[in-house]
Amino acid sequence: MNAAYSGLADWFEYLNADCDYEKWSQYLYERLCAQGIVRGRGLDIGCGSGVFCRAFSRRGYSMTGYDNSEEMLSRAQRLAAREGDASAYILCDARRVRVLGGRADFALCVNDCLNYIPQGDVLPFFRRVASCLRKGGAFLFDVSSAKKLREEVAGNTFCEDREEIAWMWFNTPYADRVEMDVTLFIKEKDGRFRREDEHHTQYIHERAALAEAAEEAGFEVRAVEGAFGDPADLRRENFICVRR
Repeated sequence: MNAAYSGLADWFEYLNADCDYEKWSQYLYERLCAQGIVRGRGLDIGCGSGVFCRAFSRRGYSMTGYDNSEEMLSRAQRLAAREGDASAYILCDARRVRVLGGRADFALCVNDCLNYIPQGDVLPFFRRVASCLRKGGAFLFDVSSAKKLREEVAGNTFCEDREEIAWMWFNTPYADRVEMDVTLFIKEKDGRFRREDEHHTQYIHERAALAEAAEEAGFEVRAVEGAFGDPADLRRENFICVRR
C-alpha cells in the first residue's frame, strides 16, 4: 500500500476536471479581492499539483505551494515549467509550514487539505498559519463537510473506467474519520495496465469547531459559505478569515 497521492499525482487534475478549477479559482480570487488583497504574496498549503498556485500566479500574485507528497510536487513543478510559472514549491507537512522573507498577504488551504489534519492538530495548525501572515492577511480554507463525509462518502464505494485509467475508491467509516483505499489501474504505453494502491485518511470536522479554532488562533471569521458561495450546497464549507 502506497502513501496518499503517490499514484494519483499524475492523474489528479485530469480525474477531477469536472470540479471546474477555473470557476473555483475565480471564486477564491473574488473572495480575496473582497478582503482588499488584489496583489502580493500567497501561500497555497496542500497545493497538490499546483492548480491554484498557477491560477493566482497568472493573476499577478507571487505564490509558494506546500505539500507533503513528493509526487504531487514533482507534477506541480513540471506543470509550472510548461506554463512558464515562477511559483515556488516546498516539500512540507501542512502543520509545519513556514514562510521566509517576511509574512505573506494570504494563505489558501483548499480542496480537502484540512480534512487530512486530525482534529487535535487544527488549532496548532491555524496558529502556525496566523504566524505566517501579516495583520489583515486573509486565510481561505475549506473542508468536505461532516454531512458529506458521513452521508455521501462513508460506507460507499465509487469507481470509474476510462480509456487511460480505471479506479476504485473504498470508504470505511469511523466516528471521527473515513479511511479510504484507492486502487488505480493505469494504462502503460505497451497496452498493459499497472496497478497502484494507496491509502488516505480524511478527518471529519464540524463547522462550529473550525470557526472556534480559527478565532482562538487569531483570525476573524468573516463568512462561512457553501461550494462556490452557494448557500444550498453544503457538501463543501468555505471559511473566509482575516488575521487580527
